[in-house]
Amino acid sequence: MNTEKVADHIIKWLKEYAKNAKVKGFVVGVSGGIDSALTSTLCAKTGFPTLCVELPIHQAKNQVTRAQEHINLLKSKFENVCDIRVDLTSTFEDFKNVVPKTESSEKVDLSLANTRARLRMTTLYYLAGLHNYLVIGTGNKVEDFGVGFYTKYGDGGVDLSPIADLMKSEVYKLAAFLNVPNSIQKAAPTDGLFGDSRTDEDQIGASYDELEWAMDMQSKGKSENDFSGREYEVFKIYLTLYNANQHKMQAIPICKIPKELK
Repeated sequence: MNTEKVADHIIKWLKEYAKNAKVKGFVVGVSGGIDSALTSTLCAKTGFPTLCVELPIHQAKNQVTRAQEHINLLKSKFENVCDIRVDLTSTFEDFKNVVPKTESSEKVDLSLANTRARLRMTTLYYLAGLHNYLVIGTGNKVEDFGVGFYTKYGDGGVDLSPIADLMKSEVYKLAAFLNVPNSIQKAAPTDGLFGDSRTDEDQIGASYDELEWAMDMQSKGKSENDFSGREYEVFKIYLTLYNANQHKMQAIPICKIPKELK
């Protein structure tokens, strides 16, 4: 991958879209992870006002530290970058106190994890509305179109997705080229939605390198029967998530009414 040309292409694309949409700038949720760090850097380099937003909800200290390190670095380099911190912990706790209780702790944990992402999305759109900005997505190709590893109407609720055609390995290459802090480049990917130390690999059961391989094999028409051992396990994990999360990747189904019924 020609990292310089890819970066220039994305930056130009962002600038042209913002200009044509007649908006004033961008809003990016910055988590301390590699995807949001790369995305916010690309937005900053457009010259358009870029608002970096921290949205902690019982966030791990190391995630907060990485996010702040990255934001401070951007602000030192780009005059068009500013930031705001909106701590949603009390909002999240209030939500938990008013919704119905259930006996299924597993379902509760997952629903609350998704709720965190949706509270953040709501906040980003509130801020975007105040400033006439666009909400910028931070999902990569494997997450968005491979395994669907994101929250529907949470971190999946965005106006633009500038890095959604980049594999995770390509995200790392571009982040290194653009001098994203080493602390972020070396950190294990995590969605930070469960309030503990679990990583993306812990949740998925496969690394991003393995998922990229599986996505490539699927594009070549391979099936589970073509593999054995760990390759079989990874390919099965990939296909299971790919099939289960199609509702995230496809347009919302519309019930078409026959003309004779109208």
